[in-house]
Amino acid sequence: MPDICGFHHVKVPVSDVARSRDWFCRVLRFEPEIDFVEDGVLMGVALRDPRSTVRLAVRFAPQRAAALAGFDPIALAVASRTELESWARHLDELNVPYDGVVSGHVGWLITGLRDPDGIEVRLYTVEEHQEGSEK
Repeated sequence: MPDICGFHHVKVPVSDVARSRDWFCRVLRFEPEIDFVEDGVLMGVALRDPRSTVRLAVRFAPQRAAALAGFDPIALAVASRTELESWARHLDELNVPYDGVVSGHVGWLITGLRDPDGIEVRLYTVEEHQEGSEK
């Protein structure tokens, strides 16, 4: 059986491609990689995180975006709780609302970070809770 070596990208439906592209670039520091223009209209954008292999695409699909509002289909990995707290400071500096840093099942995460369509993006640590550590 051949191996899977990871995700190539995750595609998120959005109601306004340019607005969502700008949000992911400003808030999560993604960079545009490919614009998908159809009949002269921007219909999607491929984004990449310049610090990792993570790729994300946004695609015009307003009904699907509305259906996902309040759901959390994306959890981006962060190395440690210290890094997660740096992300929280970054969000605070940008005045971007989120619900806070909380203890998850195996690590810590930022919840309540929502894109312009209300789709939740979580930042979750790869670092796990240790025996006797604060949950």
